[in-house]
Amino acid sequence: MAREFQRGHKAKIGDLTAGTDLYVGVQIAGPGLTFDISCFGLDADERLSDDRYFVFFNQPKTPEESVQLLGAQAGDSESFRVTLDKIPPHIRKLSFTAALDGAGQVSQIGPGYLRIVAGGEEVARYSFTGSEFSTERAVMLGDFYLKDVWRFAAVGQGFDGGLEALLKNFGGEVAEEAEAPAPPATAQGAPGFAPPSGAAAPAPSFGVPADPAPQQPAPDFGPPQGAPQAPPAAPQPTEPQVHLAPTLAAPPAPPGQQPQAPYGQPAPGQDPYGRQQTAPGGFPGQQAPQAPPYGQPAPPPGGYGPPQPAPYGQPGQQPPGAPYGGGQAPTVPQGGGPGLGVVLDKYKEAPTGRRWTPQNSKLIRVDLGVDGQPVLARQGSMVLYQGKVDFGYKGAGFRGRIVGNATGQEMQLMRCTGQGQVFFAENSAHVHPIELQGDAICVSADSVLAFDESLQHEVRRIEGHGIPGGALFTMQFQGTGTLVVKTQGTPVVLPVTPTTFADANAIVAWSAGSQVIISSQVSLRRHAFPGHSGETVNLQFRGAPGNFIVVQPYEV
Repeated sequence: MAREFQRGHKAKIGDLTAGTDLYVGVQIAGPGLTFDISCFGLDADERLSDDRYFVFFNQPKTPEESVQLLGAQAGDSESFRVTLDKIPPHIRKLSFTAALDGAGQVSQIGPGYLRIVAGGEEVARYSFTGSEFSTERAVMLGDFYLKDVWRFAAVGQGFDGGLEALLKNFGGEVAEEAEAPAPPATAQGAPGFAPPSGAAAPAPSFGVPADPAPQQPAPDFGPPQGAPQAPPAAPQPTEPQVHLAPTLAAPPAPPGQQPQAPYGQPAPGQDPYGRQQTAPGGFPGQQAPQAPPYGQPAPPPGGYGPPQPAPYGQPGQQPPGAPYGGGQAPTVPQGGGPGLGVVLDKYKEAPTGRRWTPQNSKLIRVDLGVDGQPVLARQGSMVLYQGKVDFGYKGAGFRGRIVGNATGQEMQLMRCTGQGQVFFAENSAHVHPIELQGDAICVSADSVLAFDESLQHEVRRIEGHGIPGGALFTMQFQGTGTLVVKTQGTPVVLPVTPTTFADANAIVAWSAGSQVIISSQVSLRRHAFPGHSGETVNLQFRGAPGNFIVVQPYEV
């Protein structure tokens, strides 16, 4: 029986089948829509560093035939053969995508799927519908990725551009002209797939499960039906990838022009107001002579004759920081302290290619538009943004408000969408991005700063006896994405042991696999007599090795 996947779910290939010779079928279609279904072979940096591992209608297989394009068959719009033990070591991920060829949007498609077949039996299926997308023109369906072993991830993320935009996103280059390959003289049948290792029965002639409808023979390795024979001559412009570079205060100077002056200082030949300086008695455009060091006489006008002494009672040049009163911009004395640009250099924005990037211990940046996935953040936590970003109110619904008010786990959220960069912070709290890969974590709602909308969250109850209110509550986050947690001060992460206790007011988060037991020290004696410790409610944690808790040096 095939295992059903939802968006964001992941699994080891070895848990699905023992075989390494796999069939991948994709079904995606809509009225009047034509799709280019491709496979990108990416390196450890998730880049298409080798164009030979881009498998599409113009390049139907990789050099060693580890990935082969088979065509439409058995009810699938497109199909591939993937032989995992043939994939070279530098290929760490196979990303299966579908891009529109022509007008339309992915939201117009009907129910579709990506399925994995091994030994003639379907072992995994990820289903999707057009209602999950909006104006996107491409979709990243699923990934095979190598993380100690080969794994499968159901991605299901829309992408604004078409096939060319996907190619550029993965670091590839779009050729100006491309000729469609001539179809082979005779159509070859699909190769037989190997059964799982150790199987005694011989491999069937074809690894695709039987389809009640009459099967059509696999088409030639050419473009899909109804698609043009060659890509458009002029590629459509795509949005710039702003997350790969830091913010620029001004564009760099073109070749042949003078370089930009450090931030906060006038450019050579200009006064602090941007006007062109001229030498006394010179012509416009002539650069003014440099002022002498502080305390030395100024040169005469025109540069000829003995040095001119400064007027009585005035220095030859104003000291740094004094009001500007001359006809020449003040300069920083040689051998003095560092300039403004040098001082601010250590505070520059930290650029990376990742979606979430800590700028320092108390500020974090998220790049929107990379994968079209919105971000939910605490209202008022945005301190800076750049690009075309929309901020909308994210309501919890009637039931969510009732649960939040009753449990104290209500989160006032805003939804950030668009293309650009958003910086989050709150009250100088320390921020910590936590990446979830299908697992779960429990976090107090007060400690949540922002998270990917793909993460599922719900209120969980911690039962207890003898404590005020009868129970404690927390938020559980699960799925694939990043959760940003904030703490007061630098936290400590401890492994869970049978003797691990934490103050309920200082605990920030813990792994969802931990068993939580409330240890209450409330008693009549402690309330009737003075001198008790004040530590009345503690949480005891138990769990298998690998579970953890996060505690901050602060009690809420």
